[in-house]
Amino acid sequence: MKLMAESPIKDYPLLARGKVRDIYDLGDKLLLLATDRVSAFDVVLDGLIPDKGGILTSISAFWFRKLEDLVPNHMLSTDSTEYPEPFSNYAEDLAKRSMLVKKLEMLPCECIVRGYLEGSALKSYQKDGTVNGVKLPAGLVRGDKLPEPLFTPSTKAEVGGHDINISVKELADIIGTDMAKQLEETSLKLFAAATEHAEANGLILADTKFEFGLDDGVLTLGDEAFTPDSSRFWDKELWKPGKEQASFDKQFLREWLSSLDWDKTPPGPTLPQEIIDKTAARYREAWLRLTGSPWEA
Repeated sequence: MKLMAESPIKDYPLLARGKVRDIYDLGDKLLLLATDRVSAFDVVLDGLIPDKGGILTSISAFWFRKLEDLVPNHMLSTDSTEYPEPFSNYAEDLAKRSMLVKKLEMLPCECIVRGYLEGSALKSYQKDGTVNGVKLPAGLVRGDKLPEPLFTPSTKAEVGGHDINISVKELADIIGTDMAKQLEETSLKLFAAATEHAEANGLILADTKFEFGLDDGVLTLGDEAFTPDSSRFWDKELWKPGKEQASFDKQFLREWLSSLDWDKTPPGPTLPQEIIDKTAARYREAWLRLTGSPWEA
């Protein structure tokens, strides 16, 4: 699979370009194309990660199929040879790294579930003992398992902006009490199912985020599912609270970036080959651990 910085499709208008994905509007459908771009701290970095776009798309497809009995999802097809023209003309370029999906009425929030204390939750807890307004027990340290999985929603920022953590009550004020409750229950249900699968494969699912939309009024899982870009996966055997965990996500890249003299605003630093190779290895290992099969580009 050759590296891809941006879509090769020039004979169809681009709807949007996100940090990683290029998106096309097909009327009642969207085509999502995952490039090999990588972002951290909401900044797209100077460097491409081999196989990243293919692995992200394939992991999402794996989870969409596995969890479809719990909640509907937006995936229609990942077979690029069956896409409508002109996209089928680019079947080889789009193979593995693209997905044809239903167009949903997306809800203006991200649904985050945390099973362990890390990331922004850790910073909030260290400040005042709370996470998204929820009081947690005293004495927890980095990487500790929470008493129970915690639903911690956030606003959905525009491209280039930053999401803002909010309480469940604040979420209800935005989308209504019934919908907020449905999002919380569905997110926790998905997290529990993925946790069971991950632990059976030697992984800890520390936290994850979802995006949902409505398909003719039916709550539907969109965007991506349990990928290394949307989730923290840790090695179960090496887990030890109080320190950075052995991870299969972008935390390794974030830690390296945090060691630099960089203010986390664009432009991002150029990634050295060693960091690119190590990051790519983590994506491939995530695929292997989750699916049981080596990644084949």
